[in-house]
Amino acid sequence: MTRKLPGIIGVHHIGVSVPDLGKAREFYLDVLGAVEEVEPLSWADNPFIDQVVGLEGSAAEQFFCRLGNVQIEVFQYNAPKQAPQDPCRGVNEYGYTHMALQVEDITAVHDRIVAAGLPVHTPPMLEGITVDEHGGKHGYAGTYCRDFFGNVFEILEIHETSEILPI
Repeated sequence: MTRKLPGIIGVHHIGVSVPDLGKAREFYLDVLGAVEEVEPLSWADNPFIDQVVGLEGSAAEQFFCRLGNVQIEVFQYNAPKQAPQDPCRGVNEYGYTHMALQVEDITAVHDRIVAAGLPVHTPPMLEGITVDEHGGKHGYAGTYCRDFFGNVFEILEIHETSEILPI
């Protein structure tokens, strides 16, 4: 697709709501190696924010972190109360189903995720990456994983291939 939407520069951030901000920090900062670049925010009794988020009487804490070229905004809403999240929610459910993180070394990232005790749907199929006679890599490998709350994320190692474009 070559047609750009007027005024769209790119994706600034992805928002994720979690039940435990401390555990989310452990996931994003410690396991994935994200960098927190701005001061965290919190709010309560703010009619303007209630209008923005579409929730009456909202109260939340959040932090922003950077993973490569994208920022993640992580929220813990203290009000209104929500139903518990199903940690096994299927990726076929409506709505955003996952975010994909392009990595340099999928084996190293996979091993770090497993060492943190996080669920991985299946190990990455490394046969999808080949090495030519000059040492150049081609193809890609990826797999779905879950954070401490059941949110799905994908890890991808991408090299020259017509099947998928890198960032």
